[in-house]
Amino acid sequence: MLRPTHLLLCQTALLVGMGTTSVCAGTPKPADRPNVLFILTDDLGYREVGSFGQELIRTPHLDKLCTQGMKLTQHYSGNAVCAPSRCVLMSGKHPGHAFIRNNKAAPPEGQWPIPDEEVTLGELMQQQGYVTGGFGKWGLGGPDSSGHPLDQGFDRFFGYLCQSHAHSYYPSYLRSDRGVIELNNNPEVFGHANFRKGDDRTDPRTYDQFKGTDYAPDRINERVLEFIRTNKDRPFFCYYPTVIPHVALHVPDEDLQPYLQLGWNDPPFTKQKGYGYTPHFTPRAAYAAMITRVDMYVGRVLQLVEELGLADNTLIVFSSDNGTTHLGLEVDYTFFKSVGELRGLKGSLYEGGVRVPTVVRWDGRVAAGSENDYVSGFEDWVPTILDAVGAADSIPDECDGISLLPTLLGQEQAERPFLYREFGGYGGQQSVRVGDWKAVRQNLSRGKMVVKTELYNLQDDISESRDVSGQHPDVVKELEAIMASEHVESDLFKLKAIDGK
Repeated sequence: MLRPTHLLLCQTALLVGMGTTSVCAGTPKPADRPNVLFILTDDLGYREVGSFGQELIRTPHLDKLCTQGMKLTQHYSGNAVCAPSRCVLMSGKHPGHAFIRNNKAAPPEGQWPIPDEEVTLGELMQQQGYVTGGFGKWGLGGPDSSGHPLDQGFDRFFGYLCQSHAHSYYPSYLRSDRGVIELNNNPEVFGHANFRKGDDRTDPRTYDQFKGTDYAPDRINERVLEFIRTNKDRPFFCYYPTVIPHVALHVPDEDLQPYLQLGWNDPPFTKQKGYGYTPHFTPRAAYAAMITRVDMYVGRVLQLVEELGLADNTLIVFSSDNGTTHLGLEVDYTFFKSVGELRGLKGSLYEGGVRVPTVVRWDGRVAAGSENDYVSGFEDWVPTILDAVGAADSIPDECDGISLLPTLLGQEQAERPFLYREFGGYGGQQSVRVGDWKAVRQNLSRGKMVVKTELYNLQDDISESRDVSGQHPDVVKELEAIMASEHVESDLFKLKAIDGK
């Protein structure tokens, strides 16, 4: 039987003031306050890292990271697509309470912004005297909005504010704080560009039009290294949400060579019809090369941390914002076995859409080469990081997460009451996990009168292939009660079937 379920996971704590404090260059670094480095990949599947089961794509630096820290084998992204997942990470609120619950554009540049009153991990770290930097893809507000990272707890930002802008790895500009850095060597390669009339799609030279010169992820990685060097003598929080391996398939030609030599049968992605990103002559090689390149970037960052003598006092987290893209003509997730035995891809609340490869390293505290199957999620990082830096009393009352610090330190930790997810996109979905039980609902945005609750036992059926709701009506009823209690209606992101008119 299912044990009784708490309706709230919020940790009772004192909410500190909402103002931010500046950190001057001379601020000393207490020895017991770790730096925090959070590396977030974009659309990286659960089985796309060697140490998580990948056999075709080379990820030596991430594999080494796993030998130095703890693999979290049942860790869940904040949601099934970019913006709402990042909102959960930054706010510590699960998707039933979080402000952003789906991707929503806010032209001319950016996504729907988080409001001023939202308290982010960046703000909370500033309040603890940390200098904060964000580098990569933001997705929680455009240049003139309340969601700008410099208004949401970050002292430094470099990269893409807008997710659509980030579809191109060869843009004409990047955002730097409140300004713009022009990439003059790039005639911008639009992320959804297509062939010109009459182009020969069988000629590899035709695909050169989708290549640029100034590779934006290189620029972003350089700024990460610069931030760490500049702030090596004071406590820093470095948030590195890299854009890789989200399509378009853009990668320097030299990175393709190791994979082209493997003799894969790699049919070109020609984008003949329908939605898609820029064509590529060897899409399998390109996708593998992109993941290997982000692995290289991670290696550079970890090497710098070692060289600067910061390894013993830096908490490092590596994860992904959701599962592998469902665009199978561009990313051959079947060929790569990107989510392995899991069901679902990006956009789905089945396991393959939200269970993500996650590693935590904290030398001398987190056991090297360890592995843990504690059920955890993005909402847990706000309380976990604050707990790790000695600020557990500043965890906001509104936080839905729990501190994972006992688990990371090898201590016993009580099983979480539940892990809740909802997503208004892709038809509208809800899911809740309690122990090994997981309930899933579909088509909630379509306003159907009958809502079917599926039930799976993940211990016996990790692939979510056998719906056992008919055999366990009592479990279904209890999990439906959690879905009802944890969903707070949003004016912006409605689930029509349960929100009514």
